[in-house]
Amino acid sequence: MIASPGPGRISTEISTNEIPSVLIHEIIDGKPLYRKGYREVLAKTKKIEDIMGCSSLQFFIIDYILRILYKTVNEDKYIIATNEAGLHLDIRNNLAGDILIFDKDVLTIDKINKHYSNVPPKISIEIDLDIELEEFTETGYITIKTKKLLEFGAEKVIWFLTESKKVMIATAEGEWRTFDWNRDVKIFDGIICNVGEYLTNEGSQFA
Repeated sequence: MIASPGPGRISTEISTNEIPSVLIHEIIDGKPLYRKGYREVLAKTKKIEDIMGCSSLQFFIIDYILRILYKTVNEDKYIIATNEAGLHLDIRNNLAGDILIFDKDVLTIDKINKHYSNVPPKISIEIDLDIELEEFTETGYITIKTKKLLEFGAEKVIWFLTESKKVMIATAEGEWRTFDWNRDVKIFDGIICNVGEYLTNEGSQFA
């Protein structure tokens, strides 16, 4: 059974012994964090493939940000990773990223292989949470994942949260800021996005 919850955590009654590894989204401090909907898979009301993807709103936002990046990022200097790109921080921590921007001087060609990246991204961009909130509260999960990424060496972590329509930006040396997502967000190198404005212009009900 999962250990009794500590600060910022909530309890769970599901044993981890028989849960397939494919249902693990990330591992933080040695604890598996399961994909949203994994309980339904275990109950056989859903198939594994039913919970593997993101929502249409999530991929709509990801597509918007990626199109900006592909148009503006210097491809000779940076690599843009998506599709739940994996990060291996250490033996107890594996994370996944919605959009990761790597410096090619850090993610050199000899470090590109069939395993998770073991070097930090320059920028990490997350759209919503893709785990069942059992080990952590939403705020607790966002906080610990952001801290892990910054300690690993990321310069900036950006969260877009569709439920609250907020953006959270954290840097290793600066103040963590949260604000409405209808403001310009500086990604890096003068690259800006505005998710709220984009959704409004596209006529989305979620603007």
